[in-house]
Amino acid sequence: MLLVRSRLWLLLLGALLALLLYLLLPAARRSRPDEGKRAWWAANGTVRTGMAAGEPPVFYREAPAAAAGPGRPDVLFLHGQAFTSKTWEALGTLALLAGEGYRAVAIDLPGYGDSPPMEMALTAQGRRAFLDRVLQELGMQRPVLISPSMSGRFSLPFLLAHGDRLAGFVPIAPVGTKDFTAEQYRAVQTPTLILYGDHDTGLAPQALQNLQHLPKHRVAVLSGAGHACYLDKPEEFHRALLGFLRQLK
Repeated sequence: MLLVRSRLWLLLLGALLALLLYLLLPAARRSRPDEGKRAWWAANGTVRTGMAAGEPPVFYREAPAAAAGPGRPDVLFLHGQAFTSKTWEALGTLALLAGEGYRAVAIDLPGYGDSPPMEMALTAQGRRAFLDRVLQELGMQRPVLISPSMSGRFSLPFLLAHGDRLAGFVPIAPVGTKDFTAEQYRAVQTPTLILYGDHDTGLAPQALQNLQHLPKHRVAVLSGAGHACYLDKPEEFHRALLGFLRQLK
């Protein structure tokens, strides 16, 4: 009798476990974000999207726009060497632009943040192709490209080759400006806001010297700000950026 009771208890226990697994597993599957689909966390979205066959995914953050304004361009944020897409999230830039009706997206460049390294990022041609694929994957047509410091290695080759695919360009003391000639810059018709802090005595003067050859440029200098001027003077930075975005057609 004792043996029979033990077997009955084991059968009941097994049935209960099977029922729990049946109920819990579908819920787990439903709650798991699929690759390439958006998963919203708090105000901002974190998304992984496939780049191309054989390429690892890129990580990016996007603040959902409350009401997208008609004719307003998308805005894509790159980052400097010591930063990631989190910088623009923490600074409130993504949320600010989204509140103004812009689709604002910040990505982690290859090998930074949550984006794995990519072999294609080793050459200027590969970095240009990388941005091309990012725009395709994000469905961005003629966005405004924000490019501080190190990200100039990505943005400048793209600007020089595909400037007509950008509604605007905002270089913030980018590296690599001396790699191109004045004639190459003069051929670019992309509206540009050259932005830097007046305490940046390293990259900013060199970048200004080269980028001033862009025919459709204007300059904004943030007083009392250093190389990462958007961190030193966020309100002034946001004001200058929004002013530039609003005058684009």
